[in-house]
Amino acid sequence: MTPDDFRQHGHALIDWIADYIEGVEQFPVASQVQPGDIRASLPEHPPAAAEPFTDVLADLDRVVMPGITHWQHPSFFAYFPGNSSYPAILGELAAAGLGVQGMSWVTSPACTEVETLMMDWMQELLGLPAKFLSTSAHGGGVIHGSASEATLASILAARWRATGGSINTTGDTSHLVAYATSQAHSSIEKGLRIAGIGTAQLRMVPHDGSFAMRVDELERMVADDIAAGLTPFWVCCTRGTTSSMAFDRVGLAAEVARRHGMWLHVDAAMSGIGALAPEHRWINDGLELADSYCTNPHKWMGVNFDCDLFYTADRAALLGALSILPEYLRSAAAASGAAIDYRDWQIPLGRRFRALKLWFTIRAGGVADAVEMIRRHVALTQQLAEWVRLDERFEIVAPHPLNLLCMRLTAGDEATDALIARANDSGAALFTRTVLDGVVACRVSIGGRTTDERHVRAAWQLLQSLAGEPT
Repeated sequence: MTPDDFRQHGHALIDWIADYIEGVEQFPVASQVQPGDIRASLPEHPPAAAEPFTDVLADLDRVVMPGITHWQHPSFFAYFPGNSSYPAILGELAAAGLGVQGMSWVTSPACTEVETLMMDWMQELLGLPAKFLSTSAHGGGVIHGSASEATLASILAARWRATGGSINTTGDTSHLVAYATSQAHSSIEKGLRIAGIGTAQLRMVPHDGSFAMRVDELERMVADDIAAGLTPFWVCCTRGTTSSMAFDRVGLAAEVARRHGMWLHVDAAMSGIGALAPEHRWINDGLELADSYCTNPHKWMGVNFDCDLFYTADRAALLGALSILPEYLRSAAAASGAAIDYRDWQIPLGRRFRALKLWFTIRAGGVADAVEMIRRHVALTQQLAEWVRLDERFEIVAPHPLNLLCMRLTAGDEATDALIARANDSGAALFTRTVLDGVVACRVSIGGRTTDERHVRAAWQLLQSLAGEPT
């Protein structure tokens, strides 16, 4: 492909992307294919020679599109928001074009320094504690791929601190114990496995009626483990769980963590970006006491996946756990302390220039657009809750302070499961199920960039129409 070909085909692809985004409502929200259908549409063996790019672009429509679940569809109410935006897409394109490897400052100084600034910009925009700034004495931030990576990084830093760094030589983790609720993310169990601690060392702290952690139970469980000769080392509080959007009381849990020397990680992956709107800064309550924190612009800010903001107040522990320095990666800039080598702040060595899409979004999209979107989604969720309360066939099963509503049919679990399946099969909208305190619920996550009242109203009317006659 020549530079002229690249220009021509690049224009065509940009047009294709814009046409897709503007016309996404024409598609069923969820893919209708069966397992194996996409592969069966493609040749079994690679081509012997390069094919015309026009054929490749045509196969995006013929082969790929039938297998796409449309996260950018305004009637996508499943899982969590995954909205994107034109500035973010252009930032991703610029990063791909530059093709840099940002594992250390010397491999591309701009990759590191733009990222550091973006983390500081987001600290300011979200109203996070000053201890997370890159200019603070002990803290700082880094862009990870996902909150799962941030969870693992926090576990490894906590493990290093709890063992005084000896874990790097002895490998003994048998005495370490971690704590979270059943509402916390599944990445916690995976992270504990990867860290060599294991899920048997994870204590599930009971939750209250709002699905928030019972701190009195945390205190009791920690005391029991200490009495048994174990070492409580890490606790996760969630500010907006995926399953129910529960908000743990960080301040109270922090008191327990401080008394017993535990690392407190706060996971606000799904909802933390809501703090862009000043009236939702309550999301940050207690963060001044956290050892680490993460949230995802790739969920609710119009920044395309992947972009997780991970902050720590104890970078020494993070670097102690993750820093490896072979001779070929040494540099005078890093050795002097004048530059950050972000490879030591994450699990993999390699790093993409993720900060560009965040920079493009803030500058060319504007934070005001994101704030307006957040406010619209919260208002639509409250409107939906009002509609649900007026229908005796349904009940709301969890608090809904932001943009997630969990509801169910009063007829029971079987009826609720059937309702979700029928609604999703319609192709008109997409929902996901969860189980809260033993009962099945339908999650309605309102987070599409173009979702407005007509889409939410249509989704509610769809659920009503499939729910059966009022009793």
